Amino acid sequence: MSKPRVAVVFGGRNSEHAVSLMGAGSVLDAIDRTKYEVIPIGIAQDGRWVLATSDQRFAIESGELPVVDTAGAALALPSGGPALVAYDPGSIPVELGSVDVVFPVMHGPFAEDGTIQGLLEMAGVRYVGSGVLASAVGMDKAHMKTVMAAAGLPIGPYVVVRDRDWRLNRDLVLKEAEELGWPVFVKPARAGSSQGISKAHDRGQLEAAVEFARQHDPKVLIEAAIEGREIECAVLESPGDEPAAASLPGEVKVEGGQEFFDFEAKYYPDQMSLTVPADLPQERAGELRAMAVRAFEALDCEGLARVDFFYTPDGRLIFNEINTMPGFTSLSVAPQLWAATGLSYPELVDRLIQLALSRAPGLR
Repeated sequence: MSKPRVAVVFGGRNSEHAVSLMGAGSVLDAIDRTKYEVIPIGIAQDGRWVLATSDQRFAIESGELPVVDTAGAALALPSGGPALVAYDPGSIPVELGSVDVVFPVMHGPFAEDGTIQGLLEMAGVRYVGSGVLASAVGMDKAHMKTVMAAAGLPIGPYVVVRDRDWRLNRDLVLKEAEELGWPVFVKPARAGSSQGISKAHDRGQLEAAVEFARQHDPKVLIEAAIEGREIECAVLESPGDEPAAASLPGEVKVEGGQEFFDFEAKYYPDQMSLTVPADLPQERAGELRAMAVRAFEALDCEGLARVDFFYTPDGRLIFNEINTMPGFTSLSVAPQLWAATGLSYPELVDRLIQLALSRAPGLR
């Protein structure tokens, strides 16, 4: 019998491009080649799809972020079915054959936001992770908070800044944001959780922070700073009809003088520490894991997710956000949480592929 063909897709047209490559490098290293046939596919920053070459770089080297190498054969995904076709300049297209499952190790807009999921749904291709709606709502932090509040999860105060609001009613927006109290965090509403984020301590910093976030997304979220420890929990879909499972919770601390958990804290050495299990009362730890599963189910997530919380000094748990395709290097938080819970990184990758293979394409 032939081995299932897994296309690992990475890159994309957004500021999370390098993050995607770093995760894809770990996934490609972890996939059992005796069990699967693997096709590495990059999406360049200009939108081109290419078959990755052996020279593709996946790690930060000498401070330089990795990007998709466009020297590989260009790829197209025809509408007639789940077949990849490689186009080399001046040659007849070579069919690579049908793909059994796509593993989109991608983050941010035009990737994790339901875009690639919709493309794969239309092509009838199975894929790892959540579907179109869960991916889209999970990416839009404003709509995400609306759904989580409706599901009964406690959330912090925030203000949504849409493009029209900022252009026509800036003073009103700034006044509403000031009512949250200082400091505040300013984020692109539909970017990943690594880029375009600032902490503002006064009106001047706030205005600059919104402009900075708008470089990534015209829709911006301003959140009240919440005093508390950052506790994260990973959730994994279970096979069959079993409920989703939650990992042990872990506490994230920023090191090296960073004020908050930004790109440098996540992906540069010695900038972040993770303690698993987090030092929480047993009752609170159980409550947090149950809340993480509730968030996963509220969005109809599939595959995996990472759910982030604040644990306040007075013992309250406050939902922060959910990532439907969290950072996925072997040293990223979600894989480390599962490793501490008893599921190694290669086992996690295999579980996600098997879950995707067991699902039929289309409405579920």
